[in-house]
Formats: sequence, C-alpha cells, structure tokens
Amino acid sequence: MTESGRIELMAPAGGWEALQAALDNGADSVYFGVDQLNMRARATMNFTLGDLEEIAQRCSDKGVRTYLTLNTIIYDHDLSVLKRVIDAVQESGITAIIAADQAAINYAHSRGVEVHISTQLNITNVETIKFYSHFADVMVLSRELSLRQIRHICDSVKKDQITGPSGDLIEIEVFGHGALCMAVSGKCYLSLHTTNSSANRGACVQNCRRKYKVIDLEDGHELEIDNEYIMSPKDLCTIDFLDQLIDSGTKVLKVEGRGKAPEYVATVIKAYREAIDAYYEGNYTKERVEEWMTQLRTVYNRDFWGGYLLGQKLGEWTDSSGSKAVQKKVFLGRGVHYYKKPQIAEFKIEAQKLQVGDRILVTGPTTGVFESVVTEMMVDDQKSDIAKRGQSCTIPLENIIRSSDKLYKIVDAE
Repeated sequence: MTESGRIELMAPAGGWEALQAALDNGADSVYFGVDQLNMRARATMNFTLGDLEEIAQRCSDKGVRTYLTLNTIIYDHDLSVLKRVIDAVQESGITAIIAADQAAINYAHSRGVEVHISTQLNITNVETIKFYSHFADVMVLSRELSLRQIRHICDSVKKDQITGPSGDLIEIEVFGHGALCMAVSGKCYLSLHTTNSSANRGACVQNCRRKYKVIDLEDGHELEIDNEYIMSPKDLCTIDFLDQLIDSGTKVLKVEGRGKAPEYVATVIKAYREAIDAYYEGNYTKERVEEWMTQLRTVYNRDFWGGYLLGQKLGEWTDSSGSKAVQKKVFLGRGVHYYKKPQIAEFKIEAQKLQVGDRILVTGPTTGVFESVVTEMMVDDQKSDIAKRGQSCTIPLENIIRSSDKLYKIVDAE
C-alpha cells in the first residue's frame, strides 16, 4: 500500500523501455527479473545483475518501489546463483524479492531482504498467511479466489493482527490485469511434457494458446474444437469493478505483462492510475470506465473477462490466436538527433514510409514511450508530406528523442 493509503499499483518491467513507461505513467512499484530464476526467464526482455543499481536509483528518484522476481522452482545447482542474486538485491537497494521456493524465502529472510510471496505458492486461506507471515510482509493470493474470499482473508488479517517481519500488518496483493494461465496459479506442466521446457522454470512455450483436435480412440473420428481455444483464457481485467476490488481490502494491484511491449505497460498503467485516483476522488463512473476500456483495447489483449474474482465457476476462453488489440504498431526507423531549442526531432526512415497526419509511437530505454501526431515534416531541408525508406526527416516534437529510440506508426489492426 502507498504512503497515502491508496492501493498500490504495481507495473511489469521487462526492459528499460517498459520500466520508464511505468515510471512515467504513475506506477507505485515495478517488478522485473534478471537473467535466471524468474517466471519469464525465456523472454529476451530481462535485466542483468549489473542493472540493479540503476534500476533502484531510477525508481527511488520517483518514489517507486522495486521488486525482483525469484519465483521459479529452485534446484540444488541453482543455489549459488540464487544467493548471488539475493546478495546483489541487498547491496543495490532493491526493495524486495518475490519468491515461491522456500530456499529463496529462507535465504532472503536470513539476509534481511524483504520477501513477498509469489502467486506460485497458491495461497488460498488465512492459515497459510499466518505460516508465511514469519518470512514475508506481502503475499500474492491465488488467482482462483473470488472477491468474497479475498475480503475474508483481508478481514482476518486485521482481526487476528497478522504481522510480517516488519511488524506491520500483512498486505494482500492480487493480479488485476493481464494474461491468465489455465493451470492453478500458473503451475502448468504441458510445456514440460511436450518440449521438456518447464513453465515452472520460466520457459513456457504456451501450448495452451493453440488450436487442438479431439480424436475418438475407438473409431478414429476427429473433431476440431471450434470457436474457442479451450485452454486459453481471455485476459483478466478488473477496471470495471475496481471499486469492489479496493473495497475487499486488497493493498496491492498487480498488472501482468513482463513479456509485453512498453506501450502495453504505458497504456495499462495510465488507465489503472486514472481509475484508482478516480475511485478515491469520487469520480469513478460508468462513463469513465468505458473510456478506460477503450484505451485498454488498443494494446495487446485476448479480450477481457473478470477472472474468478466475481465468482465464475468456469473460465471464459478466447476464440482466436494472438491479440485482439484494435490497433498495432509498424516499425519505421530510428532516432538520429533532437534539437532542443526549436523542439525538432530527426529520424532516419528504415522501413515503410512516414506521412503528415500519421500517429506515431516512439520508444527508448531512457525515453520510455510516448505517442504523437505528425503535423508537419521536413525532408532534405524541404517541406514535405512524406518521408520514404532511406530518407531522414525532421518533425516538431515536444518530447526529447535519442539515437537509441525506435519510431513506429500506429495503424488500425486488420
């Protein structure tokens, strides 16, 4: 929970661009992984141990807490790496680790590193909260719980005065937005069974997101499962009942998406930031919810449902592969230079073409993410309505761009 008493908004950060996007759009905390031992270890967007000090500094400057994920299954040969990572967390000033294996929990506790219990441990009752309160101050509940069950746990924490190592009451965290796994709290073995690539070691190949056929073993008849990808749930979204989630006593709202693009982080965190603030300021209305839902549909999603939070017995499954976002980005080129005084940005077009009137998206490790519209453009010092592949162009931009930045055009999804 934040110092103001408002629910904490936690953002995913799969890389520098996403981290900056989270900071720029109102996150109260960020969570991220390093090279190994996290549930997105397979992803290319992970930090290294050498990045921890800069991450801690960037976030500290904004008053944002930092949580490093160490939530995979741990084997004996991982222990030396595990201890090295936790030692680095302590030395760099990272706020806490998110852990599931008792080896990580115990070693971090012995080193005085704050521990948050991962959803991988599948916490579903208050007695489990009491057990882990000896080691952790924050606990992520199972994604299969209803709001009623969450409220009971939160009320019990207060009633029984269950405190963590800090001496403060245990804080309850729940996932509020993003992809859902068909398995209980993400403990899936399909990937391990089919490709010897363990989802519980951060190497899921997402078998569940594919189409399947059913074969009658007696007569050989095949049935293709139509309409639904029956192991691929729609994405969780709570923005339309955020008031109920906050009223349950939840202290931390977590957004899934460490494997997602930086514009996903920017858009989702901005929407939930506005929604949370609106709730506390008395401006949380149906009309505003519709606006936020419109924003959320512009970035990666498999359509939305409320998960099990509203008491559904069965999941809602997506009916297609991939994203249902209503818009997509098309790579155009890279930043060259920014002229601060006239606020002019120069880009080199490497693919497609850029035209006056286009909506653009710029991302970068320091820049983060921002959108704009091209109102005018110069090519070869001449005013032009179009810049083609191989050309450099300059456009007015209030945001500073850098040579490491990428330029995209935003278009409607087909």
